[in-house]
Amino acid sequence: MAAASHDHRADLRDVLAFYAEAGADEALHDEPVDRFAAAAQRPAQPPEPSARRNPAPAPASARNEQTPRPAAAPARPAATVPDEAQAALARELAGKAATLAELREAMASFDGCNLKLTAKNLVFADGNPEADLMLVGEAPGRDEDLEGLPFVGRSGRLLDRMLVAIGRDRTSAYIANVIPWRPPGNRTPTPHETEICRPFIERQIELVNPRVLVNLGGPSAKTLLNTTEGILRLRGNWRVHTTASGIAIPAMPTLHPAYLLRTPAHKRLAWRDFVEVKMKLAAAQA
Repeated sequence: MAAASHDHRADLRDVLAFYAEAGADEALHDEPVDRFAAAAQRPAQPPEPSARRNPAPAPASARNEQTPRPAAAPARPAATVPDEAQAALARELAGKAATLAELREAMASFDGCNLKLTAKNLVFADGNPEADLMLVGEAPGRDEDLEGLPFVGRSGRLLDRMLVAIGRDRTSAYIANVIPWRPPGNRTPTPHETEICRPFIERQIELVNPRVLVNLGGPSAKTLLNTTEGILRLRGNWRVHTTASGIAIPAMPTLHPAYLLRTPAHKRLAWRDFVEVKMKLAAAQA
């Protein structure tokens, strides 16, 4: 009996963890509500009289009278939808930022992306902006949104171990995301949301000016390397990210840590990619 109770508690923990990962992290009530019991206690409604079910037709004079219509409900404001005007504003703000501090301030004041309306924090970056290695993922998750830092959950802990494996840590690398605000429920960002945030991450890369760029996952690689190839075909092959000022930065697409947590057998592929990165950095410093 004790074992069965323990298993039951484990199942509940798994369910709660699932809800947390899905973004359902706020309770509607302090106590649980049994909807089935409430429905059973509700008195049955008496059958509707036949006269109401089949009302007699109204006299012609009454039918000719105009029935007053209820007042229209006030229009609700439409949610912010990314469009070309907002993308142009993002490009303008990003281009004016002369430092990372100015870029962060511009992003914090930018209201043109609807993801900002549901996110708790702007997730700008973490690590050393003077580092010669920059890693870019796709978008923050729940833990990142709460702390305002990229890669701090399970994926972040795996990324830290991957960096240590090549003699690096967050003091010798700079980490950011294409999207700086968490999509609700960790859903995939839409192409519009990605395009509207693209100027900010491109300017961020340009200001950091790393010797090597690592694209963590397919969305980062496709956005910053202008390709439609899948990550399993891209990974392990050096590409080039070209900044707005024309600087060519060697880029290594690799597998996202979240994918590696789901597919541990592919960690060996990511290890090969990170070894390539280590060798490229060593050659650049020689």
